[in-house]
Amino acid sequence: MKVGVAKETAPGERRVALVPEALGKLTAAGLELLIERGAGDGAFLPDQAYADAGATIVSTDELYAQADVILRVQKPAEAEVARLRSGQTVIGLLQPLLDPGLMARLAARGVTAISLDAIPRTLSRAQTMDALSSQANVAGYKAVLLAANSYGRYFPLLTTAAGTARPANVLILGIGVAGLQAIGTARRLGAVVKAYDVRPETKEQAESLGATFVTLKTVIDATGSGGYARELTPEERAAQQAELNGVIASMDVVITTAQVPGRRPPLLVTADAVRAMRPGSVIVDMAASTLGGNCELTKPGETIVTDNGVTIIGPENLPATMPAGASAFYARNISALLLGMVKDGALHLDFSDEVTAATVITHGGAVVQAATKKLLEPAEPAPTGGASA
Repeated sequence: MKVGVAKETAPGERRVALVPEALGKLTAAGLELLIERGAGDGAFLPDQAYADAGATIVSTDELYAQADVILRVQKPAEAEVARLRSGQTVIGLLQPLLDPGLMARLAARGVTAISLDAIPRTLSRAQTMDALSSQANVAGYKAVLLAANSYGRYFPLLTTAAGTARPANVLILGIGVAGLQAIGTARRLGAVVKAYDVRPETKEQAESLGATFVTLKTVIDATGSGGYARELTPEERAAQQAELNGVIASMDVVITTAQVPGRRPPLLVTADAVRAMRPGSVIVDMAASTLGGNCELTKPGETIVTDNGVTIIGPENLPATMPAGASAFYARNISALLLGMVKDGALHLDFSDEVTAATVITHGGAVVQAATKKLLEPAEPAPTGGASA
């Protein structure tokens, strides 16, 4: 079976699906590796490094004509979808719940689509395949560096002959993988860190890294399924927000990480909260790329400064700003997933397996994953006619 690695075409995307160090296990499993020319350039991985690891460097046309399976980071653009042929398989972070229409188009072309962002995160054996967690780890680290670079003062307590600088007060909103990495990084830089999450069981995790867990009087347990928080009701959000605004106002740096799969991220930092912050404060909204972000004033892909001097950073793809490290993690994830589906040198999809059932979005000309299929169902017509007296 020929496995190809596509060069990413999304703006600003510098990651690559496989790194040379990951090729050994794949070739040992009987797979032939094809690398699109220049695929690793953004991650400082030259073609020769792949060739030395046993891969064949091919043109774009050759990749799509010869590969049985195509590995990528982001979902394919329309021009790349048009190159795919019936019977091919594409594996990547395809975002099926955010773009079900793309999944329908892939199904219509007879393409099997397998998405790493559908990995069951609570399944222990799937941890090596969990690309969302590995990339969130990178993003949480880089978000703190962005904040420190934009903050006009020191992060640590610093005593010098010229005086003493107090440490920065940093608030992390959302204690998932990204949030935990952000806590650890901010603490290593010497900041005083507080953390908040609507899931009370995250308190121990935050405190284990040296953060103070923010406990609101309006305590809300929003533990959801699959390791994520559930969406709050409007009443719960209002009660939480009023109290949270007071905490936000006292912070120098706020980093938001909260996301709900397939939905708009929860609004955690309102315009009123931003207006109450001190001049020079910094917000890094890690959910900016997902349907709006956690801060009401965030502009995805932009850095803005409000009228009261608060810097709001809305990064769209933090892992791509650390392409070498992020690609190395991602390569291990996608290799583990692929190898788990290979039998006797060929792709073997066992839909009784939990990972396969969750991650295979399209197969045999149809959308087969239940959650994506439901999004493609036509909406029920609104009832007509008046009510009887």
